Amino acid sequence: MRADFGKLDKKVMSIWECCELLNEVVDESDPDLDEPQIQHLLQSAEAIRKDYPNEDWLHLTALIHDLGKVMTLPHFGGLPQWAVVGDTFPVGCAFDESNVHHKQYLGENPDFHNPAYNTKNGIYSQGCGLNNVMMSWGHDDYMYMVAKENGSTLASLGQFIIRHHSLYHFGKELFHNSEDFLNGLLLVTHFLLGEHLMNVHDHKAQVFSGKHIFSQQSLATTPKLEFTLKDVD
Repeated sequence: MRADFGKLDKKVMSIWECCELLNEVVDESDPDLDEPQIQHLLQSAEAIRKDYPNEDWLHLTALIHDLGKVMTLPHFGGLPQWAVVGDTFPVGCAFDESNVHHKQYLGENPDFHNPAYNTKNGIYSQGCGLNNVMMSWGHDDYMYMVAKENGSTLASLGQFIIRHHSLYHFGKELFHNSEDFLNGLLLVTHFLLGEHLMNVHDHKAQVFSGKHIFSQQSLATTPKLEFTLKDVD
């Protein structure tokens, strides 16, 4: 999948056109979201634009952070949702026991029993940096790849957020509701799987995104408003 989608040859379109495709996508992995993903993106972007009116790069990050979910659509490959949505985690090293899938599914993965991969650091060195770590495939890595390979001028912190906003594990509901983008980033600061692989730049990005930009406010505590692209254009 990574090699196939890494060709970036599925479609050529604008961000708005891609957003409109998410009218056809409902994320089955999140029981709190039963509406098309386009609403999640617009609500996230509008909430952040309201609280941080001068951080235009952050508004854009919120708007596009889940666009990789178009991989579930037939004309983008029609991947099953298990291969696109949900939490992500590092591969090439031992699976964290706190991962919700650790007992039920990951034990069936050949990597689980491979001595090259089943130690804490696996094929990596401590503090090697998340840019050098392969993550489980999903919408995060795809959208990050699209931005990076197309020479996006989006701030590096925005690209970090896109790639790692799903990098957390079961237990998140003890602190935050997982449905909104703000909380997703707060969860990264508390529950980042593979934290032992992070370098100083990763930690700075983690702290900055979690403590200085994203507050405790969440969309879950405010009325849900439906938007259209015309409303925010």
